[in-house]
Amino acid sequence: MTADLFEPFQLGDLTLANRMVMAPMTRNRADGDGVVPPLMVRYYAQRASAGLIVTESAPVSPGAIGYPFTPGAFSDAQTAGWLRLTNAVHSAGGRVFIQLQHCGRISHPSLRPDGATPVAPSAIRPDGQAVTYAGMQDFVTPRALETGEIAGIVEEFRHAAEIARRAGFDGVEVHGANGYLIDQFLRDGSNRRTDGYGGSPANRMRLLNEILDAVATVWPAGRIGLRLTPENSFNSMADSDPQAHFGYFLEQLGGRGLAYLHVLEGDMTSKAGAVDYRALRARFDGPYIANNGYDLARARTAIASGAADLVAFGIPFLANPDLVRRYRENLPLNLADPTTFYAGSETGYTDYPVYHGAHG
Repeated sequence: MTADLFEPFQLGDLTLANRMVMAPMTRNRADGDGVVPPLMVRYYAQRASAGLIVTESAPVSPGAIGYPFTPGAFSDAQTAGWLRLTNAVHSAGGRVFIQLQHCGRISHPSLRPDGATPVAPSAIRPDGQAVTYAGMQDFVTPRALETGEIAGIVEEFRHAAEIARRAGFDGVEVHGANGYLIDQFLRDGSNRRTDGYGGSPANRMRLLNEILDAVATVWPAGRIGLRLTPENSFNSMADSDPQAHFGYFLEQLGGRGLAYLHVLEGDMTSKAGAVDYRALRARFDGPYIANNGYDLARARTAIASGAADLVAFGIPFLANPDLVRRYRENLPLNLADPTTFYAGSETGYTDYPVYHGAHG
């Protein structure tokens, strides 16, 4: 029997109502202290029909912040805000994981405590500009982390995992993607270290392994997901051989019993890519979430063929709080307004309507 997008899925000890995942999407609606406001609670609760929601990325410490108005996972006030959100999603019948992030070099001194220089595996400045409270500003050359500092980064992820438990989440997703700190260590275009965290794929994976081990002291492995982006060029990222290197990473991740691996397939700007994701997927022994420009037809094909166990949708969920129903019943979709994607109020956030017309 072939599987279908709208069938329930057993994710470890969690039963998901369907195989549709709401992808993590930064919306910059938290308050200035990184606390979830009522507006964010409403936004996520509206979309609780997704089989699984993965929240926008939450910085694991004040030094991990890379954007204004992002919700953090390091203070008591933030914990309380997230708890209101998880309670609302659970009351609406949903499941929700929090995505834990450290931005690394994709930050700016104005966003970090005491104006400190952003950190990275190596002192390589990314192209482009940082989003700051004062507008766009050029990225700075980051400071390479000292070997002895890395244990402190790992501890920040462990503490954030504790915050997530206290906040009532169903699990956590470690953000190892999109050019942020873990991804900066994984890919050789941004990691030129000569210590035990650089050079070989095994060394470049060491930080990720240590973070997963630390998070697993707080959560069972079956409640820990991981997001990777083997060839996404966003944030000046590159790797000399993503097929081989990420094949190695996925093989090493096998046996951990993770809840899932969440992979952005290709490049988020061009969608297309050179990596064979079916071959990559075969190297990992757990549930696989496919992501990057999937529509209904492509998602159903991926599920039916076994190319993916679940499919993540971004902008369609942003504009359609009832996306599951709309896809199931072939109803027309709301169009998203890109001018309201980041920051702002309820406009383009909680005011997208559910479908009220006749069935399609």
